[in-house]
Amino acid sequence: MAELTNLEEKLAEVTGLAMAAQVAGKKVEQLTREENEDLAQTLQRMAQEAKETQERCEELAGGFEGKKTAILEEAREVKQKATEMMETYLDDSADALDGFEFLTMAEAAEVGHWAVLEQLNSRASNRRLAEVIDWVKPIQERHFQEALGGAKTLAAEEDPAEPS
Repeated sequence: MAELTNLEEKLAEVTGLAMAAQVAGKKVEQLTREENEDLAQTLQRMAQEAKETQERCEELAGGFEGKKTAILEEAREVKQKATEMMETYLDDSADALDGFEFLTMAEAAEVGHWAVLEQLNSRASNRRLAEVIDWVKPIQERHFQEALGGAKTLAAEEDPAEPS
């Protein structure tokens, strides 16, 4: 398999995180649907935007000559690791609030990874990558705020004195 540069490795990571975000969005949507339909609809939109992010990243990967397969293989490994983390965090006793707390962590990680990729690209000057970064960063920042807001909304409905 082709050796990846730091930039290509980070592209693989954000691609894998976008893949994992779709899985997490569906899982948390299932936990949320009965409690809050508005939040469940937000999760559907977020999963769709993650899918579009994945597609744009895969298209970008094709522009790295001879590296697309290696980038996408690394992306699948990242997805697997992130999905395993989700399954550990969101066990059989998980509820909607647990789901949104997990998403808050996951979305913060995505925001951070995109910021690192942007920094790497500031020296690489890949125009196509810069366009995707400019498109996705506001979406990722919004996803983080929506996940945090959802967690706060669900927490506000909890009785703090009730045993967990």
